[in-house]
Amino acid sequence: MTQKVIHPAAAPSDVPIRRVKLRRSEPPFRVELTPLIDVVFLLLTFFIYAMVLMDRVELVPLELKPLEAGAVVTDAAPPPARTLSLDASGGMFLDREPIALEAVVPTLQATLEEDPETVLYLAVADEVGPTDRIPVLLELWNQLRIAEIPIRMVGRVVDTGTEN
Repeated sequence: MTQKVIHPAAAPSDVPIRRVKLRRSEPPFRVELTPLIDVVFLLLTFFIYAMVLMDRVELVPLELKPLEAGAVVTDAAPPPARTLSLDASGGMFLDREPIALEAVVPTLQATLEEDPETVLYLAVADEVGPTDRIPVLLELWNQLRIAEIPIRMVGRVVDTGTEN
């Protein structure tokens, strides 16, 4: 005896075919804010960290004078300047010559009396030293402020010792 296999497409029409619904209805569209907030915080962190690592370049202010064709610049020489520097070990130098903290103000006042156009630059070494330089720097800053000596801050100092 052989059995007949009936293909579903060839099934008699009087047999009902039941279709099972396999898909569910689609859920309503939702915008998830948690990943969006995470991305915003990552971007914010990146930009803050990038600004911390950025080297600031500070330029000395320079007054540019307008020139006309064929005009001769007569006062092209920069004003006289003195540099007061503080190295990594806490030593203080005035124009690469060692100087004591107590002698800074009288020396600079004498320089300004000779030529009031003299500009004083204060440079602090950008290195980690064996001693804390902040108390020395604050004391120097207070003495210069009390004596009303104008100073300009400059960038990094690589070598403040005397040349050999």
